[in-house]
Amino acid sequence: MFKDREGHAAGRRARGTLLTTVLLLAVMVLSACSANSGGSVFHTGTDTSDSVSRVPWDYRVVEGKVGDLVGSDMTILPDNELLPNDGNYATGDTVWTLQFMDAELITDADQKNEIKLSAWTTLKSYADQKAATEDLANLKVSITTDVDLVGVYKTEYQSKTRNFAVLELPSGNRIKQPIDDKRYTALEKQKKVSVVLEEVHDFADYDSAYAKFRGWAK
Repeated sequence: MFKDREGHAAGRRARGTLLTTVLLLAVMVLSACSANSGGSVFHTGTDTSDSVSRVPWDYRVVEGKVGDLVGSDMTILPDNELLPNDGNYATGDTVWTLQFMDAELITDADQKNEIKLSAWTTLKSYADQKAATEDLANLKVSITTDVDLVGVYKTEYQSKTRNFAVLELPSGNRIKQPIDDKRYTALEKQKKVSVVLEEVHDFADYDSAYAKFRGWAK
């Protein structure tokens, strides 16, 4: 009788040990799946994060007149912007101002760009137009250089064919430019292409610049 009870107890202990082992294995498997969900065959999520950067976009020189004097500052008409009166101007004086625009550049996983432009911001005043345009020439620089040609392709819509070239700029961003049949044939097997770029430098940090496509070099 004692041996029967002992046998039953041993059986229960064996079943209990087996059940515990199964449960532990199940927990380990579930933990592993949870830790590696990004690489799981059941994971269907995609990386949709965009790259966002702010780049210098454009400058311009604008003629204006000095309005009210406010302490050591002055207002510039017609927009009534407030600037330091560094040139000791009087009300009614003609001045030229350097204005700046930057851009928020959003690049998706396919290297397609969305551009959001800021409003114009007045940076500096000048007593004469020549000094203003000299600064402008240093901030917007035209250069000729070779860039990577990603490829060319054709599209057709309503029986009309259009050609495009995709270029990769020094910034790493890609742009699409329409081209004619002659340039399509010339570029079809090329890996590099010569273009004219406009480098727009940051007024506060000259080494920070953004290059914009301005045409074909030849």
